[in-house]
Amino acid sequence: MVFADDGAVLSRAQAPFAQHFPRDGWVEHDAEEIYETTVRCAREALSAARLSAADIAGIGIAVQRETIVVWERATGRPVHRAIVWQDRRTAEVCRTLAEDRRAVALVARTGLLLDPYFSATKLAWILDNVAGARSAAERGELLAGTMDSWLTWRLTGGRVHATDATNASRTLLYDIHAQAWSDELCTLFGVPREMLPEVRDSAADYGTTVADILGAPVVIRALVGDQQAGAVGQECTSAGEAKATYGTGCFVLVHTGNTPLMSRHRLLTTIALQLDGVATYALEGSIFNAGTVVQWLRDKLGLIATAAESEAVATSVASSNGVYFVPAFTGLGAPWWNPEARGMISGLTRDSGRAEIVRAALESVALQTRDLAGAFADDGVPIATLRVDGGMAANDWLMQTVADQLQCAVERPSVLETTAWGAARLAGMQAGVYPPLGTSGLRRVERTFTPMGDDASSERLYEGWRREVGRAGGQKVEVWTS
Repeated sequence: MVFADDGAVLSRAQAPFAQHFPRDGWVEHDAEEIYETTVRCAREALSAARLSAADIAGIGIAVQRETIVVWERATGRPVHRAIVWQDRRTAEVCRTLAEDRRAVALVARTGLLLDPYFSATKLAWILDNVAGARSAAERGELLAGTMDSWLTWRLTGGRVHATDATNASRTLLYDIHAQAWSDELCTLFGVPREMLPEVRDSAADYGTTVADILGAPVVIRALVGDQQAGAVGQECTSAGEAKATYGTGCFVLVHTGNTPLMSRHRLLTTIALQLDGVATYALEGSIFNAGTVVQWLRDKLGLIATAAESEAVATSVASSNGVYFVPAFTGLGAPWWNPEARGMISGLTRDSGRAEIVRAALESVALQTRDLAGAFADDGVPIATLRVDGGMAANDWLMQTVADQLQCAVERPSVLETTAWGAARLAGMQAGVYPPLGTSGLRRVERTFTPMGDDASSERLYEGWRREVGRAGGQKVEVWTS
């Protein structure tokens, strides 16, 4: 996406890339394909905006955070497909480590949990399962990083191996209190420290692109994790402000200021941003499957032809009539953290049909959001207003359902691609084009959804959800109230 100096969208380009599922619970991407797709889209966006590289003040890059790549230092060739954040292949490794009190204590320094969601065990898996990889890594011949590091390495022609603190904080290798890679954690997970990138501020100088990529060198001025970028785009940069991004998964982030709060409900403590060497923090709840639910209805069941059609189908019936959809395709995220849970549809009768299943699938996204909201409230950071973005936020009925379930205002911005805008916002601030965070007035709300549903119906729906998610593998606890 190309943004103007007033934040207006000048152009955008997008393209799909392949998803690889070699085994149950395994998810991989081709890192080289992602790089090539990124460059192609950047060129198309420049052309669509009728601009040249010389017109661009800086590049900001936001990425899925936990996806990990290992590549050869000399050639830049990946030694294996990137292992994606959704991948569950290292669940048994995490289970074994969780029985070691010392390991659990070390991991507490990261603010995360021992779960295959995060990068460290994926990285170790590549080293242990690709022939010669571990010995090559120990000789200093391999580099590793999340997708921001990979793209920066390729865009700068191998001159810069770096990441920012938000992405580093999602690896299980970064001490968020010391703000540094931890040698003890690297030893615990079997990751040579020398493979890892230099950690910099989220807005910083990350070098210039090779001239022939875009036609002239352009400075990379920001790297940031996608959810933190979404928070910047929504201007959730002060304590108590909350946002939810509805994309492949759903990620709810509540800013906690300069304090790294520890959750009692297995929410994650993460770095919200690092600027001028100073970190700010957030609590985050991660739902693994949100947009993937709609994709599954479309691509696997054929119940809808397009994602946009789901809203009309869901609203064609007055309720889901007792049908529940628990989308644990790749386990359950917060607050359950059960990688072995699997999806299920329950409550079917002869009267159940396409509309009830589609409605229940969409309801599952709102109900999972309420699970998280209850956990945040119980941890002392209640959500007063939820700022939403991502593709699913375009669904009016779903956003109203979220407002009804959480009993709070839900604000939708004019530009739903707030992750891209957040990355651009940081890059533009670093370039001197945009003012400091919290002072811009660049955020524009397109619509606010306020609670208006039947409270009793919402409570019955949620009580049934808690029963069914427990059956699917969620921990059985008392129903949280908003």
